[in-house]
Amino acid sequence: MSVKLRWGVLGTARIVRKTIPALQETNNGEVVGIASRTEEKAREYADKHGIPQSFGSYQALLASSDIDAVYIALPNALHLEWILKSLDAGKHVLCEKPLAMSAAECAEIRRRSDETGLKVLEGFMYRFHPRFEKLQELLAANAVGKLTFIHVGHSFDAGEDDNIRWYAGLGGGALFDTGCYCVNMSRMVTAQEPVHIAAFGNYRDASDGGRIDTSIAGMLRFPGSATALFDTGVNLERRNFLELTGTEGRLYLDNPFGLLEEDSVLEEHHFGQDTIYHKVRGENHFVRMGEHFADSVLNGTPLRYDLTDAANNAHVLEALDRAARQQEGTSAPGPRSGAGPGSIGT
Repeated sequence: MSVKLRWGVLGTARIVRKTIPALQETNNGEVVGIASRTEEKAREYADKHGIPQSFGSYQALLASSDIDAVYIALPNALHLEWILKSLDAGKHVLCEKPLAMSAAECAEIRRRSDETGLKVLEGFMYRFHPRFEKLQELLAANAVGKLTFIHVGHSFDAGEDDNIRWYAGLGGGALFDTGCYCVNMSRMVTAQEPVHIAAFGNYRDASDGGRIDTSIAGMLRFPGSATALFDTGVNLERRNFLELTGTEGRLYLDNPFGLLEEDSVLEEHHFGQDTIYHKVRGENHFVRMGEHFADSVLNGTPLRYDLTDAANNAHVLEALDRAARQQEGTSAPGPRSGAGPGSIGT
């Protein structure tokens, strides 16, 4: 393997406009190829981003000996297939979130990763920004006392009907697109797995048949008595915030999932006292994630987040999806038998 990790990109989704420049900016990696379903589209993106090789199929890229690892930017429902094919082709994998559509799929990926000895990382990029690292530092120091309440909001307007988020067969919908961030953040700040969940959603007909969630409101109850509330949607005004309330104060982050390359602040509020503003340096979290992954591949250092974490996140998403769909069309007053909050299940 070369001194730098040689990246190949599977897919030309909108997200690659951010991730390709970031991977090119890393100090231990380089983007050497990109694949699309047509040679024309792949060449267009290769020319635009200064990538030397383009491939008219994903399999053709995986067959290249010039590529060590792939970044997968395909629709959610295609993740499992192309992660497994990438591992079988001897490529390490950084995949867009969510890693897969179920905990069982994540377990299959883990088995194949273990068999091949190749690295796989779920691409929750926000976890690598200094803001999140500072947040974890404050929580570990009990800066606001015992954490009791988490509130996360994450939404935007996907717009046109041909957006992949409106296709059920591609793994679209709000919960698995933006809600996965809210669930992941809640699990990260509590360092626990929820034991009870509740969820309600709004639905529409999917562009390819079936029903798809446009927005979801959910609650997670953790063993230590902390409760997380989140609301997320792909047909709403853009919102992006995190508020953590403890017994002695609260922490607040604006735009926790956004790409902030300028210095920002993390607010620490104590009841009845002046607010403390923690200045956090600006960084490109995609760059930091790419460097972390490349370092793990090149030097054998452990990944910060493993595939058990990805499977646990998927497990919670599945439970929330079931709960919300069971509630669709019900009305107050009075819950039906078996409705309402439930255990996370197995």
